[in-house]
Amino acid sequence: MNLPNKLTVLRVIMIPFFVVFMLFNITGAADKWIALVIFCVASLTDMLDGKIARKYNLVTNFGKFMDPLADKLLVCTAMICLVSLDQLNVIVVLIIIAREFIISGFRQVAADSGIVIAASYWGKFKTVSQMAMIIVLIMDLGGVMDIVGTVLMWIALILTLVSLIDYIAKNKQVLTQGGM
Repeated sequence: MNLPNKLTVLRVIMIPFFVVFMLFNITGAADKWIALVIFCVASLTDMLDGKIARKYNLVTNFGKFMDPLADKLLVCTAMICLVSLDQLNVIVVLIIIAREFIISGFRQVAADSGIVIAASYWGKFKTVSQMAMIIVLIMDLGGVMDIVGTVLMWIALILTLVSLIDYIAKNKQVLTQGGM
């Protein structure tokens, strides 16, 4: 297993530890900060594994499958934890998760037709905005940071919808091929 794939697996392994520190009182006030560090490190592995894989030509089928899955697991898990702590609106999370299912299904239909749908800049912006939102909401500093968290939530939601529309608009032939 190459380094990018190890980083992807590490990201998945970090998720249960993140959940434990987010939802259970292990160390008291330090829990959220430990969860924040875990989330940030896991998020950095998402960026790092792709850069390493592309730079050193270490792209594998395992990585193509697991990297986006690990990213979705991390982000969706964090948002669900934030919902359970009443720090994030459930409707926002449902829309974001629905987008992930729609795009995953869309990519599967495309793959079955021999079409590869590359990640777009809108999708990358969406991911970065979601991660920034999660980081600010985990910090839960109050005051002006509550406003920042709310603004980031709206930005993440808007970019989620824009990236969904972008994927479908650019690849609408996937839905019209094969008698659909």
